[in-house]
Amino acid sequence: MRTIATFHGDELFFRHDLSVYVNRADENFAVPLHDHDFVEIAFVTEGSGFHHIGERVCRVAKGELFVIPIGVPHVFRPSAADAAKHPLAVYNCVISPRLLHQIHPNIKDETFGDFIRSLDRDDCPGYSLQDPGDELDKLFQALHREYTLRRQGSVDYLNALVIQLLITVHRLILAEPSVEGTQEPHPAPFIRVLQYLDQHIEEELTMSRLAQVSGYSERHLRRLFHMHTGQSLQRYRQNLRIEKSCVLLRNTDLKIGTVAEQVGYRDIDTFTALFKRCVGKTPGEFRKRNGFD
Repeated sequence: MRTIATFHGDELFFRHDLSVYVNRADENFAVPLHDHDFVEIAFVTEGSGFHHIGERVCRVAKGELFVIPIGVPHVFRPSAADAAKHPLAVYNCVISPRLLHQIHPNIKDETFGDFIRSLDRDDCPGYSLQDPGDELDKLFQALHREYTLRRQGSVDYLNALVIQLLITVHRLILAEPSVEGTQEPHPAPFIRVLQYLDQHIEEELTMSRLAQVSGYSERHLRRLFHMHTGQSLQRYRQNLRIEKSCVLLRNTDLKIGTVAEQVGYRDIDTFTALFKRCVGKTPGEFRKRNGFD
C-alpha cells in the first residue's frame, strides 16, 4: 500500500492576506507522493521526467500543464537521480478554494463560471494540456515574479494573474477533443496568426507567409489586421518588437545590439532611432531608468 502525505495549504503555503502560492521547483526524489486541500496548476518549464498522478505514471516535458484537483495524490520525478544532467523544473501555482469562491461571483461568462465552480468539487477530473506557444510560460513567469517580488498592489495583481491563468486553461480545455471524439471550436485562426507573429518576432514575415499559416487570403488578412488590431501588419509587428525589446532591456543584461537582433533588427542605428521614436528614449536611457545599468 502506498504511503501518501497530505499537504494543507493554510499550514504550508498561504500567508497573511494571500490565498495563492507560486514557486519554481527543481524536482527531485525528496518530495513524497502527496495529495492536498487546494487546487494546483503545474507547468513544466524545463527538462523532462515523470508525473505520478492517481494510479497513472506519464512522461512529461517542457510545455505541459497539469491541473491537479483536491485530494488526488501526485508527485513529479526527474528521469534520473542526477538533476544536473536530467533536470525537471516545474512552476506550481497553488490556489486556495477560498480564492475560487471569491472569484466566482464576479465572473460574467457562465461557462467559465461553471469551470471555476467545478475546480474544488470532489468529482473534478483534472486536466493535462499542452501550451501551444509560450503564453503559459510567460504567464507563470509573471506570477512567479509578482509573488517573489512583493510590491504595492501585489495581492490584487496576483489575483488578477490567477484569473488570467484560469481563463487561459479553460480556453485550452475547450480546444481539446472531447471524450466522444468531437471537438469544440479552436481559438479563431486570426489569434493563431498573432501567436505565430509573437513566436517568430525576429523573422521578416510577409503577408503571403501569414496567409499560408492562417488559411486566409492576403486581402482578407489585411482587413482582419485593421479590424482586430487597428494597425497594419507592419505597424503591429513593429510595436510587438519594441514591446519585446523593452522586456529584454528591463530584465536582462544583453547588449543593446543583441537585443536588436533578437527582435529582428540587424542594424542597431535603425533600431535605436525607431525605439526612441516609439518610446521617447534611446534603448540605453530606457535601460538606465527601468532595468540594468
